[in-house]
Amino acid sequence: MDVADLGLPVDVPSTALFTDQYELTMLRAALKAGTAERRSVFEVFTRRLPNGRRYGVVAGTGRVLDAVENFRFDDGVLGFLRERAIVDEETLDWLAGYRFSGDIWGYPEGEVYFPGSPIMRVEGSFAECVLLETVILSILNHDSAIAAAASRMSSAAGERPLIEMGARRTHELAAVAAARAAYVGGFTTTSDLAAGFRYGIPTVGTSAHAFTLLHDSERDAFQAQVNSLGRATTLLVDTYDVAEAVRTAVEVAGPELGAVRIDSGDLLLVAHRVRQQLDELGARDTKIIVTSDLDEYAIASLAAAPVDAYGVGTQLVTGSGHPTCSMVYKLVARAESTDPGAPLVPVAKKSTGGKTSIGGRKWAARRLDEYGVAEAEVIGTGAVPAELAGRQLLVELIKGGEVVAREPLDAVRDRHIAALAVLPLSATQLSRGEPVIPTEYVHLRSGS
Repeated sequence: MDVADLGLPVDVPSTALFTDQYELTMLRAALKAGTAERRSVFEVFTRRLPNGRRYGVVAGTGRVLDAVENFRFDDGVLGFLRERAIVDEETLDWLAGYRFSGDIWGYPEGEVYFPGSPIMRVEGSFAECVLLETVILSILNHDSAIAAAASRMSSAAGERPLIEMGARRTHELAAVAAARAAYVGGFTTTSDLAAGFRYGIPTVGTSAHAFTLLHDSERDAFQAQVNSLGRATTLLVDTYDVAEAVRTAVEVAGPELGAVRIDSGDLLLVAHRVRQQLDELGARDTKIIVTSDLDEYAIASLAAAPVDAYGVGTQLVTGSGHPTCSMVYKLVARAESTDPGAPLVPVAKKSTGGKTSIGGRKWAARRLDEYGVAEAEVIGTGAVPAELAGRQLLVELIKGGEVVAREPLDAVRDRHIAALAVLPLSATQLSRGEPVIPTEYVHLRSGS
């Protein structure tokens, strides 16, 4: 759920300076050359998945739509550009009236993607499309990396809930975006109140070690917390001696104690000991939450442990070792002239070194086998084969400059679950491997 659905006021500033300077200098030169208004098609894709990953997750689409809507050059922004002499007055005049009026298509948020997938397609004049490159890549690269890590962690956790708690491990604004992406990828709650306010994500949180250390004894700390938050609260039991803390926690809260949290030590061993102790003390319904620098591998290693939930911070907000998806934004077609009816010409970079791309305005579809399991990501230009017509992946997001596909965050989250369900079972394995399905190209040619 987005904040707009909650009826909450949010001051959204212009996103026009979330860009690189060369976007503006290209605009300036194109205006002078008379090519700025040529109809153009840009596509976002990645040439490869992070090493060992079996699939990628599209996340951040909703934030891209917000960013495009708020990409405006107001007086303050124009004044900055004028003061720094970044562009000339002709370009400033053009920017003053900038409103994206083109079309954007893309994989719906929460969908999975593979190398070469045209994750987003931006169409309009060169001038209005080129300006959006940096902000679109900034959002999609970050959010998709977090969502992919979250998805892997969610697969490792099975039915056990995951708590996002990485706000203190990243930039304060990135933390909000990370919480949103983690929710898309399968996390159930966040500790970040800004994410809860902006996106309606359920929030949780009780106490840290500092609260225990504040009091004269651990018992005093537990009693204060129970008095304030009730017996169903979660008590942190590893400040001093875990066994003693568990005993004290049950004495203070009784068998109605909601949960205990373990944040250090050999989590597998400690969780078993704590579960046995809680059961012996009659607190059989008290849950065990573990934290402590978890990643998908640590979570998987705890599958047999009596753990009820996981809290993840650092590894999540850094993409579990892959903080970006290496997505690029490339011009793949442009009109022969500025005439509105001029035909599109495929274009593509030809250089060597693994950075070649394929020209042409593309469609994408996922082919399924006889059992309804995905077997290939098919990408092409021109007519879509009849057998794939019902399996196309791109949907219209912005039409004529107007957003047409904004949706609640829970719908995005459900879509991701559905997308994973169609992939081969090996997609959720944590062992390193190639993309779980191959990418096939039809009717394409590189360069032009």
